Amino acid sequence: MKEHQVDVLVVGSGNAGMTAALTAKIMGLKQVLVIEKDKTYGGTSGMSGGGVWVPCNRYAVEAGASDTLDEAFEYLRGTIPEDETADKMLRAYLKYAPEMVDFLHDNTDVRYESLGAYPDYFSDASGAKTGHRSMEPAPISVKTLGGTFQDQIAPNPAVKTFDRLYFTQKELHYLMGRLPGWISIALKEACKYAFDFPMRIRGRQSRRLTMGAAGIARLRLSMKKRDMPIWLNTKLVELLYEGGRVVGAKVERQGHLETIHVTRGVILASGGFEQNQALREQNLPEPTSAQWSGGSRCNTGDALEAATQLGAARRLMTHAWWSTTISVPGESYPRLSIFEKSLPGSYVVDSLGQRIANESQNYMTFMRELHAERSKGGACEPYYMIFDARYRKNYIVGPMLPGKIWPDALIPKRYWEDNFLSKEPSIEALASRIGIDQDGLLATVKKVNAYAATGEDVDFHRGEALYDRYYSDPSVKPNPCLAPLVQPPFYAMKIDAGDFGTQGGMVIDEDARVLRENSSAIVGLYASGNCAAGILTTYPGPGATLGPAMTFAYQAAKHLVSLGSSET
Repeated sequence: MKEHQVDVLVVGSGNAGMTAALTAKIMGLKQVLVIEKDKTYGGTSGMSGGGVWVPCNRYAVEAGASDTLDEAFEYLRGTIPEDETADKMLRAYLKYAPEMVDFLHDNTDVRYESLGAYPDYFSDASGAKTGHRSMEPAPISVKTLGGTFQDQIAPNPAVKTFDRLYFTQKELHYLMGRLPGWISIALKEACKYAFDFPMRIRGRQSRRLTMGAAGIARLRLSMKKRDMPIWLNTKLVELLYEGGRVVGAKVERQGHLETIHVTRGVILASGGFEQNQALREQNLPEPTSAQWSGGSRCNTGDALEAATQLGAARRLMTHAWWSTTISVPGESYPRLSIFEKSLPGSYVVDSLGQRIANESQNYMTFMRELHAERSKGGACEPYYMIFDARYRKNYIVGPMLPGKIWPDALIPKRYWEDNFLSKEPSIEALASRIGIDQDGLLATVKKVNAYAATGEDVDFHRGEALYDRYYSDPSVKPNPCLAPLVQPPFYAMKIDAGDFGTQGGMVIDEDARVLRENSSAIVGLYASGNCAAGILTTYPGPGATLGPAMTFAYQAAKHLVSLGSSET
């Protein structure tokens, strides 16, 4: 069996893992190794929208945003139950997150841009802000990574238009709601793509990376400049514990067992257990399926189970980062369904033909309400987005561009199979086609048509909150989130009770040290990201997973560096 020795071993190559590795290296540790179970680096982070929620970050300050950490704490404490996250962890996050952003900005190629118009998700809560608490990665060219880019994980299908073009979150806001200037944004990027002849000769990959792909590319570029390795196809098998501390790990590297010894410690940043169906069924509420998850296929809970063998405490195992998802036939991963169900004229119904919750509210809360109804015997699957010809003509929905650009005749045949996508001339026929209650659906359509006329959603108050109107259409009156279902044909697209990662995991402290049930630290073991128990559990703003993941990864590396090898 081959043996290796490093100062610190980082398990996982997403935002958390690479942030931890870079911090340790820049702060003075010479031998820093990142291992990745997948054949590509980046994990769920690389497939994501890439947003990072950090109040009072440098980019917000530079933009002149008015905010304080006390206001941010007030907002978090008012929207996150105390039994889910303690005050000390929220305070630690708010203190160290801006510091983490400054560190990366000052020492690496990581750059972000403030999202000035993206509001906090609970926009009516005390301390909420209308923007500038979330950042998105600045776009970057694939050329900066050279051949290394070939080893980066492909973005989620929802992130690319035509499976070719990348847009930023700011640009997508304009495109989804057809806000003034959206046509020029689309044409500009389409022309840049079409006339980039050197890249077109090589293939259909766009030169420009955005969102999570850009965030991972910037982190990997920063590692590459420091000759920092990532071992791909390397799975954590077991943590080694001797003399009262973690001293290394056994790994399976390209099919062979190897041992990695560490002088300082191990940082676990390998994602949750969303792709482990057995663990899902043991812990998560029904319905649950790994096939509905947008998390990396390699996230099967390896790090969590290895740490549990050493006595690590677990929390929040029944929780996940919930989002409805769309499993498009022929695509490798489900798409997160965020804006489709928010735009006016699309409504989500259950098997009884009834709406479940406010479709325009944040995706996490929508799913929490779905599970609450499901636990009471309501909101039964299957679930469908229902929309009419007007909606189909004007908006993107799942893999389909607006009908005015991409008519039904161009829709792949496979989309019409297995009730993924259905179309009928009447609501009654549509209900019969997809097998849901006809009377229930007719009653729902009658109600939403009345709500669209008055602008008031009596059932779920859709469109009343500021966040509801982020993905909306201002041209629709009187409520930009509500439009009637009146123009045949009528459509249904299957939607699942999915997620983009699990939330339950190891309990950590302010320095990301893994704790036992008695709150003592397992010396030499740290965790961050989705293998650790969630911090911003209700998802208070865009990027509420990556923000804590990167911050506590930064904290872990700082702690490792500050202590000698015998003290960690």
